[in-house]
Amino acid sequence: MPTDLHILPKFRDGLSYFYVEHAKLEKENNSICYLKENEVVNLPVASLGVLLLGPGTSITHDAVKVCAEHGCSIQWTGQDGVKFYAQGLGETRRSARLLRQALCWAVPETRLQVVRRMYEIRFPETLSPDLTLQQIRGMEGARVRDTYARWAKLCNVNWSGRQYERGSWSSNDPVNRALSAANSCLYGVCHAAIVSGGYSPAIGFVHTGKMLSFVYDIADLYKVETTIPVAFQVAGDNSPDLEREVRTRCRQKFLEFRLLQKVLPDIDVLLKVPEHEEVSSFDEEAALPAWIWDGQSRIEGGVNYGCDDL
Repeated sequence: MPTDLHILPKFRDGLSYFYVEHAKLEKENNSICYLKENEVVNLPVASLGVLLLGPGTSITHDAVKVCAEHGCSIQWTGQDGVKFYAQGLGETRRSARLLRQALCWAVPETRLQVVRRMYEIRFPETLSPDLTLQQIRGMEGARVRDTYARWAKLCNVNWSGRQYERGSWSSNDPVNRALSAANSCLYGVCHAAIVSGGYSPAIGFVHTGKMLSFVYDIADLYKVETTIPVAFQVAGDNSPDLEREVRTRCRQKFLEFRLLQKVLPDIDVLLKVPEHEEVSSFDEEAALPAWIWDGQSRIEGGVNYGCDDL
C-alpha cells in the first residue's frame, strides 16, 4: 500500500463535471454556490472533477481558492462548453508523470509503442505485431464508421457523415451538433484528469501540434462507448434543448461507464508509469524549492526566489 496518498489522485473518486453560464459563483462556508436570477444552488465542489464556466459567468477569488483546495479543476469555455479558453492549475505539484510522458514522447521507439497501445485498448482482439501503424489506423477508422452507422440505424437518425461548420453552429444537423457537444464534455473531463494527474495536455502521441493534443488522444479511447451513443440517442429523441440534454446524459453515461475511474489508470498503463512512485513533499508544501540538476543527477537546495505562491 503506498504511503503517499497523492499517488492515488482524488479525481477518480469524484463526479465528472458541472456546467454553468450566466451566473455568479461565490464561496459559501467551505464550498461554493452559484447565483442565477433568484436561484441559489450549492455545488459539491469537493466531489467535482471539473467546473465548466460558460459565457456570462463570474467567479470570486475565494471561490477559485476553494476549488483549488478541493482538487476541482476550472475551465473557461464557450457557450454549451463547446469551445475551450483556459484551464486552472491541477491538483498535483510534482513533475514525475510529466517527465515520464515527455520521455516516452521524445524517443521515437517508445512513442510508437505508446501509439500502438492506444489503438490496442480500443479493440477486443489482440492486434498482430505484424500490422503497420497505417493498417491499424485504417482498422480504427472502419470501426468508428461502423459505430456511427449502427447507432444511426438504432436511433432512426439520418446520417451522412461527420461534419462540423465551426463558424455556423446552428447550421449543423442535430446529430453533428450533439456529437460536438458530447465530445466537448468528454474533452473537459479528460483534460481535468490529465492535469490532475500531473501530465501535460499538449504532449500528444497520435495527435500533435496543439496544446490539447494529449486530451484528444485520451478522449478517443472512450468515444465509441460514451459520446457516440449519447449523441445519436439525443438526436433521435428530437430534444428541444439538444445541447443541455446532451450534457445531462453525458454526466449519467460517464458515471455508468466509470470514466473517472478509468482515465488516470489507463494513462499509467499507456506510459508504463511505475506502480509506486517516489514519495516527495511537493504536494504537501507547494512553495517547497525544487531540486537542482547538476548534469548527471539532482541535488537538494533549489531556491524559490519570489515565487512562494506558485
